[in-house]
Amino acid sequence: MNEKIREIRFDTEKARCFFSKMLAFTLGPVELKDLMDENKVKIVDVRSASDYEIAHIPSAISIPKDELADNTDKISKNEITVIYCYNQQCHLGAEACLILAEYDYPVMLLEGVFKTWSEDFRFATE
Repeated sequence: MNEKIREIRFDTEKARCFFSKMLAFTLGPVELKDLMDENKVKIVDVRSASDYEIAHIPSAISIPKDELADNTDKISKNEITVIYCYNQQCHLGAEACLILAEYDYPVMLLEGVFKTWSEDFRFATE
């Protein structure tokens, strides 16, 4: 193991900073469901429009990642926007979050993304 990595792992201040940021900008399916029940969130599916048509998280709108910068009028800076894509290894969601953050939109990434929502938690899809 790299000695630098070993040192970082024992740096509790860096760990505190990392996990604080992770919790501030990501959420899991249960947390998203709670926000949906409270009507406190806008959900954006950044997968392809054809995959959105097959199935998506209820109340999510489809804005494929490559079209996001041109469609910010569909979201608001007054509410949190939660982004999701295909699976945990997909980076479309993180890229979309970065785009929205650069435009000053409050944004979070759904961890586990659509696959976890629909298969692991078996929450409803439309």
